[in-house]
Amino acid sequence: MKISKEEVEHIAKLARLEIDEKEKERFAHQLSDVLNHMEKLDQLDTEYVEPTSHILPIHNVFKGDEIKEVFPMADPLSNAPQKDHGHYRVPKIVE
Repeated sequence: MKISKEEVEHIAKLARLEIDEKEKERFAHQLSDVLNHMEKLDQLDTEYVEPTSHILPIHNVFKGDEIKEVFPMADPLSNAPQKDHGHYRVPKIVE
């Protein structure tokens, strides 16, 4: 498929790019090459190829949730300089 300089100008305008005449010709040629390659890929027989969204199978890798006590609350509070009813006690910082 051949891309014209006018189409390149339109694409550049949409992308808000300023390109000179030499770049327009170069981009027209490069975009045409890309579209020609895509046309070759369209000719491949994909009848028996299963559609995929990812190349590798995706599955959940998260560990299942278990409710359990990690450590008794008394252990971390034993190092606290001040504690109050099972919580850390800290100085008030907001007036």
